[in-house]
Amino acid sequence: MPINPDAVGNTGERAEITWSSKDSLLYALGVGAGITDPTGFELEFTTENTKDTPQQALPTQVVVMGAGGMPDFGDFNLAALLHAEQAIELHQTLPPEGTAIGQGRVAAIHDKGKAALVRLETTVTDTAGDPLWTSRSGLFISGEGGWGGDRGPANDWALPERDADRVLGYDTRPDQALLYRLNGDRNPLHSDPSFAAMAGFDRPILHGLCTYGFAGRALLHACCESDPARFGSMSGRFKSPVMPGERLDVHMWDEGDRTLFQTRVGDRVVFDAGVFTTR
Repeated sequence: MPINPDAVGNTGERAEITWSSKDSLLYALGVGAGITDPTGFELEFTTENTKDTPQQALPTQVVVMGAGGMPDFGDFNLAALLHAEQAIELHQTLPPEGTAIGQGRVAAIHDKGKAALVRLETTVTDTAGDPLWTSRSGLFISGEGGWGGDRGPANDWALPERDADRVLGYDTRPDQALLYRLNGDRNPLHSDPSFAAMAGFDRPILHGLCTYGFAGRALLHACCESDPARFGSMSGRFKSPVMPGERLDVHMWDEGDRTLFQTRVGDRVVFDAGVFTTR
């Protein structure tokens, strides 16, 4: 069967999520922590045994931590799926190790004409039942639109007509995708040259959520004084692929109680319509 527009509200099974100190260290390395100064910067994210430096977790780690079974919303060709949007909201500071309970649901399904946009939302609580984080993703599925459904709300994000208030960037490693994939996403598009060639790329590309994690580090350091307890929410749209080894620059504009941002490789926008808030 194709995408089922009536699946909105469907939920997946509640599931336990566990993560270890090692998981948090591996994620931090996977999104570039420690590259600029391995022994003097970001040690709270890359080590667990540094004197007077308790280990902490990067807030964007929540995107790789899962939430049980995906709620059913029909059948479709997985090759037609594109991860188009990603948002997270932290309700508590993410500990470097722990246990939580997560559940996913189909939040919305929009008809984009030649495609469907499926919005999934995952809510996660700690073992006491208190909200820990919420993750939202938008899946663009080609060939699944055209049933006459709601197109969904328009995005009112607009690029400010001034230079960025801050720009913070990091170089990715040539082997960044090989490192990041150890967090769980083993899609051969990011590791197998022959598979990447079939998809039209000269070589394997970087995971979109790795780009997201690099941007999250920049926002953490630029907007939160490197304090994960101040990291509130982060959202935006994936725009174009990144090749391992390219430099990611995050352009930030302060707009009242939020920060707008774009992630770019040179003049090419790779993550767009970014909105960040602090807690």
